[in-house]
Amino acid sequence: MTDILIVEDEAAIQQLLVDYLQQAGYKVKAVKRGDDALECIRESAPDLVLLDVMLPGIDGLEVCRQVREFSHVPIVFLTARHDEIDRIVGLRLGADDYIVKPFSPREVVARVDAMLRRSRWYSELAEKGESTGLHINNRDYQAFWGDQLLDLTPVEFRLLSALHAHPGRVYRRDELINIAYDDHRIVSDRTVDSHIKNLRQKLHAAGAGDIIQAVYGVGYRYLL
Repeated sequence: MTDILIVEDEAAIQQLLVDYLQQAGYKVKAVKRGDDALECIRESAPDLVLLDVMLPGIDGLEVCRQVREFSHVPIVFLTARHDEIDRIVGLRLGADDYIVKPFSPREVVARVDAMLRRSRWYSELAEKGESTGLHINNRDYQAFWGDQLLDLTPVEFRLLSALHAHPGRVYRRDELINIAYDDHRIVSDRTVDSHIKNLRQKLHAAGAGDIIQAVYGVGYRYLL
C-alpha cells in the first residue's frame, strides 16, 4: 500500500486530508511538527509528503531543504494564498508541487494520484536504465541533456527547473516571471517569451527537440 505523510498543524485540515486520502486507498500518517516530520521521513520513507509551510518546531521550507539532503521523496507544499514567496522558494528548495489553501480535498487527492504516477514512471525508467534525457542539478545550477552541459543563464535555469519538476503542468507567464526573478522587478510577458525562446533554442541545439510547449494565451509546459 502506498504511504502518504501529512505534515499539518491545523487539526481540521489534517483530519480532512486523512479522511479523503484513506478513502482513496492510501495508507496515511499525520504529524503536526516539522521536526517530527523529519524523523518520520527518515524512519518510514513515505511515498509522498504533503507538507504545510507554517509549522511548529521547524517550518516546512527548512524541512524540505533537509529532506533533499537524503531523499527524493515527492513533496507537495500546502501554502496560504498570500505566501507566494514561499511557493517560489519551496520549488527552488526541491518541492515537486504546491497546493494553495483553501483547497478542495478532491483536488488534493487528484494531485497526489498524478504525482505518484509520475514518480512510479521515473522509477521504472531508472530500473530499466533508461533516461528522460534532461537532468537538473539544483544545488549547482546546472542542467544536462544526456552528458552535455547546457549553457544556461540563471533565469533560464530557474525556468527550466520549474517546468521540468512538473511535466505536463501549464505554467502561466506571471508564474514564470515570479520564478525567474526573485527581486519582484516589473517585467513584461514578452520578457518571459524571450527567455523561453532562448532556452528552447539551446535545448534544440543539444538534441532535445521541442520539449517545452507553448500553450496559446496561457503560458508553457514541459513535455515528457
